[in-house]
Amino acid sequence: MSVNSNLVIADAIELRAEEDEARESGKSPGGSRRDRKPPRGPRRTWRKALKKDWRLYTLLILPIVFLLIFRYIPMAGNVIAFRRFRPGGSMFGDEWVGLRYVELFINDPTFWRAFWNTLILGGLTLLIVFPLPIILALMFNELRSGAFKRVAQSISYLPHFMSVVIVAGMVLQLTALRGSINQGIEFFGGEPIPFMQLPQWFPTIYVGSEIWQTVGWGTILYLAALTTIDPQLYEAARIDGANRWRQIWHVTLPGIRPTMIVLLILNIGTFMAVGFEKILLLYNPLLYPTADVISTYLYRVGIISSNFSYATAIGLFEALIGLTLILTANAISRRAVGTSLW
Repeated sequence: MSVNSNLVIADAIELRAEEDEARESGKSPGGSRRDRKPPRGPRRTWRKALKKDWRLYTLLILPIVFLLIFRYIPMAGNVIAFRRFRPGGSMFGDEWVGLRYVELFINDPTFWRAFWNTLILGGLTLLIVFPLPIILALMFNELRSGAFKRVAQSISYLPHFMSVVIVAGMVLQLTALRGSINQGIEFFGGEPIPFMQLPQWFPTIYVGSEIWQTVGWGTILYLAALTTIDPQLYEAARIDGANRWRQIWHVTLPGIRPTMIVLLILNIGTFMAVGFEKILLLYNPLLYPTADVISTYLYRVGIISSNFSYATAIGLFEALIGLTLILTANAISRRAVGTSLW
């Protein structure tokens, strides 16, 4: 018998022994070799990652510098909410006054009027404006004509690219005594309404302008989320007899739910920051009972009246409310639906 034959026989005996051993231990033959995990490579350190992908990391320099200069360093100025600031004196105030300015705005009825106006306008914007992009995105998704869909999307996006100054000017022209709306009212036999002189009309005007300007642009994220839904889910739903409404309810909405939750949390976080620029351009002293919000009140008190410490105390209070709202919404979302920002 040759040497090669002996080697073949030895390998066969060794393989048979491994099979018998694996069979006795309950594993498949050859499992001891297949189950053996490959050795892990050396752990990649941050220095090696930085050296390899330094070009990508350089893209972070400008955003980080921007955040440091315009977001984090100015936070040090919040200290003047507890110190008396005088123009020409120390940037961080001249003397410690504790919670004096907090007590002042808590006892100020004008502040509480602005506070409740902020809650009302923010609540109306959240309840009315937030769901509309979802509905519009679902309507766009159901369109079968690609050309008509592109034209409709472009028309809905256009108001977003208009300056707030232009939008406010258009609103003032439309709601003027001789504006288009009052001309329509007179055409049907009604009396013209001085919209911008009656406080009760301001919430309707503001929310209406927000719908026109922001709803179309808000559909972009939802349309992008719709493209990630697996088409096989719709096929399975049709096989089960689901109509279009059932497919939207059981397939489409659950598919975009993470996007909806994230945007809802972000909107709740900015709940108190109702559109400052638009309100400032639209309102007048006659509309203060319903149009004056915290941001415009801060502008009048802090910038126009130069009461910086008092305005900083109010701004810090507003920021704490916003932080509490976003943390609460994030925690509730994580526990209820398992989706959150962090």
